[in-house]
Amino acid sequence: MSTVAEQFSAAAKANFEANLALYTDFTTKAFAGVEKLIELNLSAGKASLQESTATTRKLFAAKDPQEFFTLSAALAQPNAEKTIAYGRHFASIASSTQAELAKVAEAQVAEAKRKIIEFVDQASKNVPPGAEGAVAFVKSAIGSANAGYEQLAKSTKQAVETLETNVNNAVDQLSQAATKSAAHSTKK
Repeated sequence: MSTVAEQFSAAAKANFEANLALYTDFTTKAFAGVEKLIELNLSAGKASLQESTATTRKLFAAKDPQEFFTLSAALAQPNAEKTIAYGRHFASIASSTQAELAKVAEAQVAEAKRKIIEFVDQASKNVPPGAEGAVAFVKSAIGSANAGYEQLAKSTKQAVETLETNVNNAVDQLSQAATKSAAHSTKK
């Protein structure tokens, strides 16, 4: 049977390794999300440059001010739609990255909680008589910490859901405004 010090040392080593794995997973997933956002921005920038060149050529080819303004109005709707699509894609990438990070964190916390409880249970078998109160206190503290973490995780999840809802509502409002604006400009 190993001593409490040996058990504590093994638990500390396992905790360090688990934290390193969590950091690696988090970093990998965060970089993947950033990579997707960079790819989105690069392709949006490239497309925007090409479209701006084509739009400028069309506008300069206008024969009179009326044609110029008609072309300007006609070109505004596709740009608004592209902006909305970009916003939705951006929100989708951010949301999926956040979900993956949360999944990694939840799995890691559950495993850490399991190991801590296992360690305390194992260590409590080796405590001297009369120290049961200290073991009960440690178990109570662990239970309180777990309850606090669960409440924090729940609050964070609600905040992220609220943020996603707000972003989607903003994109929807922008889409409606662009549609109304396009309808209004085509009536003139």
